[in-house]
Amino acid sequence: MRAGRGGRSGPSPAQVAAARQASSLLLGYPDEQLLAHLPLLRATVAPLPVEFAGPLGRFLDHVETTPLEQQQVEYVETFDLRRRCSLYLTYYRYGDTRKRGMALLQFKHLYGRAGMTLADGELPDHLAVVLEFTALGDAARGERLLHEHRAGLELIRLALADRGSPYLSVLQAVCATLPPVQAADREAAMLLAQQGPPTEDVGLDPYGSTPFSPPDVVPGPPPAAQAGAPA
Repeated sequence: MRAGRGGRSGPSPAQVAAARQASSLLLGYPDEQLLAHLPLLRATVAPLPVEFAGPLGRFLDHVETTPLEQQQVEYVETFDLRRRCSLYLTYYRYGDTRKRGMALLQFKHLYGRAGMTLADGELPDHLAVVLEFTALGDAARGERLLHEHRAGLELIRLALADRGSPYLSVLQAVCATLPPVQAADREAAMLLAQQGPPTEDVGLDPYGSTPFSPPDVVPGPPPAAQAGAPA
């Protein structure tokens, strides 16, 4: 176990993995399947350390008390219609540039080595998929991906806080599975907020020229990694 503050032991790897897997499910497009999983999610989250159980429990309260159609509208308006809240991590680091395509291929390669594949047409850098890969596939390499894209995670967290979004609780739990954000990542997040990610002349509006208009993704259910599927 990791040492915590005051010499106390920190969360175990199993607890971190459980928090990340629960967060992965909760960052998916809300549907009837999510509602069916609520009892299992409650049972998984309840015994976790308070830094995970607190925010995830609050979000589960929201899911249980909010009509499904309203949740679906909130999801699309939050993640599909606002670039600053996009859950596609490589967008923050590479924008809509050629380098992003290479990064996506690297993600897929890592998943294949762990015996995990994606549904056709889905992007491998969706935060829900990265969390599932980290929880169930290759913890070490997944951890590295989360660290590499920490500035993007911080920007998502700040953007959700600005919106007063209930999904902020899930991002708080995700960030709690990582070490405290470093000054360099915080500064990079603020720079992203001001200037946006790298761009190429591909016909897109500048990041800050509209109220965070969406990247080129189709609203709807996000990708889901499949454990044990052939690479």
